Amino acid sequence: MIILISAPTQLIRENQTVVVEDLAVKNMVKNHKLARAISDANWSELVRQLEYKAEWYGRELIKIDRYFPSASFRGAALTKRCSNCGHVVEKLPLKIREWDCPECAAHHDRDINASINILAAGLAVSVCGATVRPSGSKSRKASALKQKAPNSDARESRAVS
Repeated sequence: MIILISAPTQLIRENQTVVVEDLAVKNMVKNHKLARAISDANWSELVRQLEYKAEWYGRELIKIDRYFPSASFRGAALTKRCSNCGHVVEKLPLKIREWDCPECAAHHDRDINASINILAAGLAVSVCGATVRPSGSKSRKASALKQKAPNSDARESRAVS
């Protein structure tokens, strides 16, 4: 429990912007092989702590909807999209944890590659706004939520005056 409190605090204090993927935990725990590990991770509490701490410290928390990065690719493009060149691998079974991009030959750890893609999507949202969607996306679910501290506009206006 101490890690669940101290880790979000450290993440928020050390970063102006934190990006997380809005996971479908209820669907993930249906996989009986992963259910216990997913439940033990307590993802929703971690995100709740990040929201609270981001607001407290005046930082930006961006939640990338699980459909956001993959809506135009009909699958988990976060892990299947090369973070180096953007190529999307059609078939990549979950049991394969590392792969090489056939286009640029970059070697990827599946989870690290996904985190790089989540960060890139989050930074695009931060710069361009919360309605950024992948090209060709028709999904209404494909979105991201940019959260700011409630008084950040008031602070900015005081700084300008």
